[in-house]
Parts: sequence; structure tokens; C-alpha cells
Amino acid sequence: MRVITFEGPGRVLVGSEPPAALEPGSIRVRTLYSGVSAGTELTAYRGTNPYLTRRWDVERRLFVDGRTHAYPLTGWGYQEVGEVVEAAPDVSDPPVGSLVWGIWGHRAEAVVPAERLAGHVLPPSADPLTGVFARVGAIALNAVHAADVHLGDQLAVFGQGVIGLLATRLAVLSGARVVAADAIPARLELARAFGAVEAFDVRAGSVAELIRKRVDGADAAIELSGSHLGLHEAIRTVRRGGRVVAAGFYQGDATGLRLGEEFHHNQVQLVASQIGGVASWLAHRWDVERLQRTFMELVHRAEVGVLGLVSHVVPARDAAAAYELLDHRPADVLQLVFRFEE
Repeated sequence: MRVITFEGPGRVLVGSEPPAALEPGSIRVRTLYSGVSAGTELTAYRGTNPYLTRRWDVERRLFVDGRTHAYPLTGWGYQEVGEVVEAAPDVSDPPVGSLVWGIWGHRAEAVVPAERLAGHVLPPSADPLTGVFARVGAIALNAVHAADVHLGDQLAVFGQGVIGLLATRLAVLSGARVVAADAIPARLELARAFGAVEAFDVRAGSVAELIRKRVDGADAAIELSGSHLGLHEAIRTVRRGGRVVAAGFYQGDATGLRLGEEFHHNQVQLVASQIGGVASWLAHRWDVERLQRTFMELVHRAEVGVLGLVSHVVPARDAAAAYELLDHRPADVLQLVFRFEE
């Protein structure tokens, strides 16, 4: 069965692995599509992921000397959709023949505990491609929740890649007036279609100065570009006591993030959002599973359109060229999806 492996920085192998044994309580899923989360996966492709140079101590929740993962990294990916082709005798849900979304990596087939895919069945009328958006949609919804959006709030969303565009749409559905910021004109056009009241090209000037000319500052900002410069501008954009949600996956040193300036003088709240958990004040009501299901319900009620975000559907055998494209020409790609044909 075909599987995609990062052998080292810049080196991708499309190899094979034997089918896994079907264990009690599990199902066998044959992959149709597997979406690429460019921000996260490029850290593995480039060798910049902190797990490769530091060890994550789960008990203390600290990065310490050592490393968490090492090359080769096989089957990365967390946006899969496939068909249930076999179930253990003790499993009836999800049923054989159904299409399910979940996480099992960039591989043609996987054996997955059935309980992990309960409630993940796509409606018969749904395009299977919608299934690859469950996880990134949950990441966007998590960031919007962390921003604590209220009806009428002024919100700036920095970065209009897939997750940024979804955050823009979800914030609009939550009642915010959104200014979307990016440097790629095509993405700014999509942001307007997703409901942004304004789409600002960051190459033209300062988002903070634009917003402060009209209001005292944004009530909140969500930073999803993964750039420390973007995070600094988001901090500059919010009003005194405003909240900035840092939801990008920042790499390297924070050059350009000057915390002695607006952050300090405007008493800005800086909140991290990461899909490993929900905002602490919501944890008694929300979890990651609920985020994912809620997002997929919005998609299937046609309140969030995702199919227009798919820019490339690539055979899995061409994975090496796909990652090279993402690395060298990111502006040409929005959502890239691997197609498995086995």
C-alpha cells in the first residue's frame, strides 16, 4: 500500500507498506483523498519542526534537550477521507461502504479504531473532498473561539491561506466585521467572498494604521500567517486591552516582534490557539471533536463553502513534486490534496 515519507529535509519518498492486520474494535479504511496542511507539513519537509531538534516532555509540558521525532517521518498528514472497506466482527458503526473523514496520514489504507471515526460519516450527497477540511476547519474555529468574538466586534485576520479564509468566514458567521490581511491578491478576493468587509494588501501599508484611522483599533485580531512580523502587526492593530490570538505555527527566532512597544503600552492580551486543546474557559463545554463536527455541520448546511479552496488535486505518486511546489511557489497553491487511486 502506498505511503508518503519524509526521508530528510527536502527529500520525499513515495513507498509502500504492508496492509495492517484488522484488530478487534477497528475498521479498515481505503483512502480517497488526503489534504496537505502546508504550514505544519513544510516544517517537516524543511527540517524546522521543533520536534526534530527538541524533545517534548508530555508530563512537564516543556521542550527539553533531545528530540521527539527523527527522520524518516512516515505517513504525516491529518486531513483524510476514505471508504470503510472492512470492519471487525464487533464493529457496526461506521458501517462498511460509508465514507468517513478522520486522521490516519498520507497512506493508501489504514486500520483505525472505530470509535475514533464514530460520527464522522459523510452524508450521501456530500462531495468526498469536503472531508479533508474537518481538521483545518476545527483549527480555524478554535482560533475564532479563542478571540471571544461578539456581535459587532471589529476583527482583523492576518493570513488568508486555507485556515485564515475559514477563520474569516467563521468570524463573520459569529457576528464580527472582519478586515482580512494578506499579500496575495487572489486570496484577498476570496476573503471578500467569504464575508470580509475589507481585504487589505499588506504590501500597501500598515493594517494597524488603516484600522485606527476609522476606529480606535480592532477589538481582536487572529494571526494565521505564521510570520512574527504578522504577529507584531496584529498586536499593533488591536485597541487597548484588545486580544490577539496567535494561531500560526511560528518557526525560528521572533525577529521583528518588539514586545516593548504596543504590546506593553496597550496592555494587549496575547493568547495562543493550538488544536491540541480548546480555550481554557471553554473546556467544560467544548473539545476538539466537537469543533470538528461543528465545522463539518456548517459545511454540509452550505454555511461554509470549502470546495472552492481546493487548488490542486495531485496523485499521491507525485508527492515529491507537490512539496517542492509548496516550498518554492506557495502563492500558487491554496489547498493541495493527494488522490489515492489504489
